[in-house]
Amino acid sequence: MECIKDSIRIKGKEKEVDRYRIFDKDIIVKGNMLKIAQLKHEYFDDLYDPEEVIREMAENNLEADLFTFWQRLPNIEQKFNYYKEFDSLAVLRIKSYDDWFKHSIDSYTRNRARQAGKRGVLVDVAEYKDDFVNGIVNIYKETPIRQGKPFWHYEKSFSQVKKETSDALDKSIFIGAYYNKQLIGFAKLLMAEQYAMMVLILSMIAHRDKSIPNALIAKAVEVCSNNDKKYLVYAKWDVNKSLAEFKINNGFEVFKLPRYFIPLTIKGSYALKCHLHRGISPLVPEKIKYFLNIIRVKQAKWKYNIKQ
Repeated sequence: MECIKDSIRIKGKEKEVDRYRIFDKDIIVKGNMLKIAQLKHEYFDDLYDPEEVIREMAENNLEADLFTFWQRLPNIEQKFNYYKEFDSLAVLRIKSYDDWFKHSIDSYTRNRARQAGKRGVLVDVAEYKDDFVNGIVNIYKETPIRQGKPFWHYEKSFSQVKKETSDALDKSIFIGAYYNKQLIGFAKLLMAEQYAMMVLILSMIAHRDKSIPNALIAKAVEVCSNNDKKYLVYAKWDVNKSLAEFKINNGFEVFKLPRYFIPLTIKGSYALKCHLHRGISPLVPEKIKYFLNIIRVKQAKWKYNIKQ
């Protein structure tokens, strides 16, 4: 079993990982002190026989302390007897675009979804070309702070943005929002068998009066309906109150998917017992996280000479 160096993105930054091919699945190993193996393409791959994969990893001396995998939509009922926790996803059930527009959202949200068109914004499926990537770069460089946090993608170059946004291009659909022929918002959907995963959605703050995020969601629902996808996934459910409220207003609800953790070494067993398998971030009190974010925002404002 050959080990190949690969890279993944964590919080907007490239991280080098080891990648292995096991039974037509790509398995990556990430982490330093605690090495965790998982499917690289979790949103596209199911794991029907984890014991077979675990045996193969052991026989080939794959260096990992824990193995983790989850159940994909729509399989939310527990299938295996390993230690499990739940990943909470924001999921929109889709019957049809008309059903969503008439029954899943209220009149206020329907008006917000229409607002972009009324103000001259064209929202449609976009062709992935260099002009589109340049439009994304312009959106990224609008501000170094978004939603009260330093923005990961600020100041990224064209080549960086193209490399990141072209990931899984054969499974991707892009949506663009254009005003006077300028890209002012976009979304990227990854298309799985029964659902679409919205991995990127962003719009220019300068055009917030046009309700671009609502229009992008509406177009994403239409794309899903046209492609016979039963669910639209909008990342994990948020502790951010305003973003959670936005998702609720657009018809999203919480789906809890079982995620399994299987220790492969003594270190992995102890990490699981001490609740260190998801890193130290979940163990840090929210007040401290809030304080640290204030410091990071102040540093960003000082770095980019932002007065407010």
